[in-house]
Amino acid sequence: VLLMDSGASIRQNLGSQKMSAALGFVIGTGYGVPLLFRRAAVLKRCERTLSARKDRGAAHLKAQRSLSDAPAVTVAEKTGSSRNVLDTLRERGLVEQMSGDAEGTQLRALLEKPTAVYVGFDPTADSLHLGNLLAIVVLRWFQLHGHKTIALVGGATGKVGDPSGKSTERPQLDDSTIEKNMAGVSKNISTVLSRNPPQEFADCDLKEPEFVNNGTWMGPMGFLDFLRDIGKHARVNTMLNKESVKNRLGADGDGMSFTEFTYQLLQAYDFVHLRRTQGVRIQLGGSDQWGNITAGIELARKLGVTNDRADVEKEDDTALYGLTFPLLTKADGKKFGKSESGAIWLAPEKLSPYGFYQNVMRTADADVINLLKRVTFEPLERIEQLEQEMESSPNAAQRALAEALTLLVHGKEGLEKALAATAVAAPGAAGGGTLDAELLDMVAEEMRCVELPRDDLVGCGVIDLMVKAGLQKSKGEARRLLQNGGVYVNNTRVEDVSQRLEEDELLGGRLVLVAAGKKNKAIVRAK
Repeated sequence: VLLMDSGASIRQNLGSQKMSAALGFVIGTGYGVPLLFRRAAVLKRCERTLSARKDRGAAHLKAQRSLSDAPAVTVAEKTGSSRNVLDTLRERGLVEQMSGDAEGTQLRALLEKPTAVYVGFDPTADSLHLGNLLAIVVLRWFQLHGHKTIALVGGATGKVGDPSGKSTERPQLDDSTIEKNMAGVSKNISTVLSRNPPQEFADCDLKEPEFVNNGTWMGPMGFLDFLRDIGKHARVNTMLNKESVKNRLGADGDGMSFTEFTYQLLQAYDFVHLRRTQGVRIQLGGSDQWGNITAGIELARKLGVTNDRADVEKEDDTALYGLTFPLLTKADGKKFGKSESGAIWLAPEKLSPYGFYQNVMRTADADVINLLKRVTFEPLERIEQLEQEMESSPNAAQRALAEALTLLVHGKEGLEKALAATAVAAPGAAGGGTLDAELLDMVAEEMRCVELPRDDLVGCGVIDLMVKAGLQKSKGEARRLLQNGGVYVNNTRVEDVSQRLEEDELLGGRLVLVAAGKKNKAIVRAK
């Protein structure tokens, strides 16, 4: 029994009177001689066992150690910037609510050293849209200031559906659709977070973002285990008071299923799990996520996991924090991110760089400065200058916003294509610019398109083509326009009234751009 005690206790007690008396008793009963001869060997094995356990424990704890618990380096030392990310977010209107004291003193102190933060994205579609971009931008600001950034893509919560901001229940998605959507959403996030940083942060050693899927920890958990270990800490009256629940259960609401009702508890457990495994201290989200975020903070407190790891020194502040940013809305209160023709998608497969650029260019004067501050990394001094010049330089702020966002989402090549396509489609651009099929495909999203049989196109007279494309009412009008120098085919002015369309003028073997003057244009497709 004595030898089953820990090696540390044996070493400590061998020289004591208590241990000597015990050994004397053992020897007196006839078992002492073998015991004394084996004493050195036993102690040696104890030492080896303790050493091995210590090494394994140290390796395990080192693997779990997070930046938020590393006391040796500050954000200023890591990035070369003395600014606190909280100041940057406040300057740009990106702070709606935050937990802790009202002034943010506690959160600011935590953010003086590298801290792990996360944002959750549910894979409800195979691409995020412009409204979702704000969450990525806020995560990017934390990355630029030297913090550990984690994007949670909800393979588990995506099966349930977040009721926040929804008047009806989301449609249920099958597993294969969720997997496809997760890949698309992860690509959207990774693309933005891997762009070249703004000039101010060009020399910073930025940490790559991490991606996690809550399906990996929610999936193996049984329903009864979840109810017993997690559900018992949730109070129904508190859950009913969440804004997302009250709106649905009110007189104008559509009601709520039990599945949706439990969503806030699933998101709360995500926060707890990421604290345990990644050292996360802060959850970020839109203002509609405040209730879900605070539910996670409360659950962590009840489970006692705010400082459950032995590999770090005791922290003065062990609380978890939440920070929300305002939703991206227009001056009229409508959400920004959708147009009359549908969502402004981030994936180029769903919306071309040109279509994206054009949608952003339509931003109203009342919204453009606010968007420049919130969803771009343009210096505030330049944004202030653009605001002052709005009357003297119409659309200059919109152009700056469209270029900055297109560069962020689609990269340099995407922006170049968007600008080239814009030049093709712009009034007065009929006489210049190099065309190809890809540009015309982009422009087709915004321009009149006509389909004609290939046999009717190749060899067709340009005058006849103008009528068939709907650009002129009659051949006589088309002839007069051509004689006055107002007819263009693929940006080249037509001089000869008898000119016919050649096979090699079909770009990509299928498209031709026809223009009647500076503004009236059409793309003709061969079918």
